[in-house]
Amino acid sequence: MLTIEKLKEFGADTEEGLSRCMGNRDLYLRLVSKVADHPDFELIGERISCHDLSGAFESAHALKGVLGNLSLTPLYDKVCEITELLRNQSEGDYRVLLDQMSALRTELKELIG
Repeated sequence: MLTIEKLKEFGADTEEGLSRCMGNRDLYLRLVSKVADHPDFELIGERISCHDLSGAFESAHALKGVLGNLSLTPLYDKVCEITELLRNQSEGDYRVLLDQMSALRTELKELIG
């Protein structure tokens, strides 16, 4: 079961996230529980593999906003790295960053249960 304490251990800034939800713990935890299944996690990698860096940027930027609003700092930071590379249309190997993002997403899913 997801708790504020588990999210703190994950590295989330739960105080900031809760403040964006007007202190409503249930709402915050419900929103965090849904974000792990956000379709843009998959779309980023799919679009990069198709060399659609603009589309991948759009997905990464959207996901960055969601993660930032929920203050899921570890995932947010990793998606920020990817977003900036895509913003600059940087060709290259994104696998390491995508793998790191995926590992953090898996960790979050495990917290959610």
